[in-house]
Amino acid sequence: MNIYKTGENMVESSCDVNGYDWVSDKIKEHLGLTKSPVAVKFVLREEDIPESINKIENGIRHCEMVQKASQGEIFYATGEEQACKGGAAALGLVEPPEKVKTGEMYQSLGRFSSLGSARRTMEDVPKIDNIMYAIIYSPLEKASFDPDVIVVICNPAQALKLAQAIVYTLGGRVEADFAGIQSICADAVAGPFTRKRPNITLGCSGSRKFAEIQPDEVIVGMNGENIGCIVNALENMD
Repeated sequence: MNIYKTGENMVESSCDVNGYDWVSDKIKEHLGLTKSPVAVKFVLREEDIPESINKIENGIRHCEMVQKASQGEIFYATGEEQACKGGAAALGLVEPPEKVKTGEMYQSLGRFSSLGSARRTMEDVPKIDNIMYAIIYSPLEKASFDPDVIVVICNPAQALKLAQAIVYTLGGRVEADFAGIQSICADAVAGPFTRKRPNITLGCSGSRKFAEIQPDEVIVGMNGENIGCIVNALENMD
């Protein structure tokens, strides 16, 4: 359980709902978000899923699940419910399909001029090696768990403010690492989870089509354990 200071108040960053309710409210307030930040939790074993959280009923893509959670829904999904197996593989839920791993699928979609460029890109795409049992998705204010990654769907001006908050305490620079494929799965979740640093991505053709990421929206993935420092920065920057 982490405790951080903001103004005159001491705030506990824990797994209780009230704590994340406060954090989510502050992020939405300071950024002017209309959607909730999304809490993402990786689960290694079935027995680790809280009894209060149900499995999603219909199989859809990870990016669609993030969008649903940003609009208030709570659920978990195993690899079977992940309609995009390339995204599910990046998230450690399934073994990658061979044509995804080699880049052949993306070349066939016209995203690359050659199999070589497609494969080189796939080798650099963030991915989680350990096979997870499931992922829990929740709006941050309703999270009854400590999120591994927090995803924010926002406009560029809001992303700018988040970037300023990320470097507020320790300085440095915020990287935007993406290739226009596997955006919300690899770039916004697997990347921050494995590399332990936030990332900004522009979405991909799949997320803009199926999850309806809008032309004026970008996606920011942040590490759950660092969210207290980011909220503290947003409070002090205003």
